[in-house]
Amino acid sequence: MDFQIITNNPKVKTELEETCNVNYFEISYREILEKVRDMCHGGYKLLSHPLSGSVKPNETPYKSVMVSARKGNADSESIHIIENCMIAFDKFPDLGNKWTPSVLDDFQVIDFYLISGAVGSAI
Repeated sequence: MDFQIITNNPKVKTELEETCNVNYFEISYREILEKVRDMCHGGYKLLSHPLSGSVKPNETPYKSVMVSARKGNADSESIHIIENCMIAFDKFPDLGNKWTPSVLDDFQVIDFYLISGAVGSAI
C-alpha cells in the first residue's frame, strides 16, 4: 500500500485496519489536522483533502485523512493545503456539542464513507 490513514474514527479503524494501514488516535478533529500537518512538514504527502465532505468542521468530532505511506521531500502543496485547512477549521466556533450515541454513529459512518471513497480511488 502506498498510503496510510490518519484517523480518530473508531469505525474507520475497525472496518479498514485489516486491508489498510490505519493509524488510529483518540484525539480531536483539530488534533488530527495538527498531526497531519506535522507529517506533511516531515515529508509525507496529502492524498485526500482534510476538509472533504459537506459536514463543517466543529459539526463532527471525526476526521480521517489519507497520506503517503513513505516520507519524501517536504511537499509544499500538501503543507499549504493542510495549513489552510487548519485556518478554515479555526473559523468555525466550537459549539461544545454533546451528541447522542446515534448521532456519533452517523458522523462515524459519514467519515467512513468519505475515506472509503479515497481508498477506492487509491487502490
